[in-house]
Amino acid sequence: MDSPSGTLLDGKASSPESGEFQREDSERDRAESSVTDEVGLFIGRAGGEECSGNELDNNDCMEIIDGEDETGVDYQSGLDSEDGNEVHLKGELPPPPQRSVNMLQECRSVFEYDRLNKINEGAYGVVYRARDKKTGEIVALKKMKMKTAETDGFPMSALREINILLSFHHPSIVDVKEVVMDDFGTVYMVMEYMEHDLKRLIELKKQSFSLSEVKGLMLQLLEGVQHLHHNWVLHRDLKTSNILLNDNGELKICDFGLSRQYASPSKPYTQLVVTLWYRAPELLLGTKQYSTAIDMWSVGCIMAELLAKEPLFQGKTELDQLDKIFRILGTPNKMIWPGVSNLPGFKANFVKQPYNLLRKKFPATSFTGFPVLSDSGFDLLSKLLTYDPEKRITAEAALDHDWFREVPLPKCEGFMPFFPAQHAQDRRLQRIIDSLDPIEEPQSKNLLQGSLILVVCS
Repeated sequence: MDSPSGTLLDGKASSPESGEFQREDSERDRAESSVTDEVGLFIGRAGGEECSGNELDNNDCMEIIDGEDETGVDYQSGLDSEDGNEVHLKGELPPPPQRSVNMLQECRSVFEYDRLNKINEGAYGVVYRARDKKTGEIVALKKMKMKTAETDGFPMSALREINILLSFHHPSIVDVKEVVMDDFGTVYMVMEYMEHDLKRLIELKKQSFSLSEVKGLMLQLLEGVQHLHHNWVLHRDLKTSNILLNDNGELKICDFGLSRQYASPSKPYTQLVVTLWYRAPELLLGTKQYSTAIDMWSVGCIMAELLAKEPLFQGKTELDQLDKIFRILGTPNKMIWPGVSNLPGFKANFVKQPYNLLRKKFPATSFTGFPVLSDSGFDLLSKLLTYDPEKRITAEAALDHDWFREVPLPKCEGFMPFFPAQHAQDRRLQRIIDSLDPIEEPQSKNLLQGSLILVVCS
């Protein structure tokens, strides 16, 4: 995850449970690029030059051109169809974000920020905690990786993230303050600094979030997702490590590297999106025509994880992930999911499990440690994890669900518990460890090293 969170995460993930999406097309989802003084940032080439990579959505080359701000211009790469023809829906998509064009033309220097420490490193960038020299504001500074092993091009995921985030202002979406550059043309995103991500908090908390806290977090998450979908954007990688939380209890969605605008009716896109544990069954079964429903499945997985303190479906491969889903929700059939047998990955020899066992994992009452969920809450979870994407609940409908109106009521942002910033604790403990004499104080050093590993949030 390339997020502006203050948690210290490993640079590379070895498995889906570490929270980092194992992107099958990560080294191919790029388009050639160059940086010019006239425009500020020019990405792609005019004239329809082909993008490299078989897994790229068709027509994924993109350029940002000075003054191209007419309504109906498809600034989000041209909505791709399977035959490669561009689809321009004039009047249906929001106008291109003038803010992004202006900011890219008027880039400040990255040297106007002091880098304080490295927060995280992911597939497409390195995130630093930094301070604005003029204002003293603490920000997250994301250095975009301009070069890869295969090409000197600008990653398409980075372009999408910059373009989409610059176009949005919403309380539940991480804010990009500006784009800056260094003397070598490397691009940096300056984002608001967030102290935590949900994955890390779930792992480190001794107890699960309370029901009122889960409701408060879910409301903020759904508001952000609803805003994305209302503006014709699919996130395509919602997961707990891409959900940030600050010390004020405010939740923000981040990491828009796989996001894109979509058309109505839906067009074919790559199915190689969304981290495995949060991937909707239609994607696992190979569909290339999908909609906002894939994000809502991910939201359901996040809700279950907030309640249970662990991911609901923890598959190791796509087939294993399907098996994990089928064993809890039952094997889908044409009665509950019309057309499922026509999907490319559907096989007649799938495990035959006719019963939905989700309620056993989230009972109304429990004396064995299972997370408790009322009938209304279970109804929302079931609608989020509905097999048929046409019947899966929308973000707008979920926000109006009765569960959010029953006691206990959702906890407001200002009343969320305070969680110490993990990176700050790590640095303080590390400084103490480094200052100890390794010969005279071996016992103290070992104890502190154990604290560094086992720091938990109360």
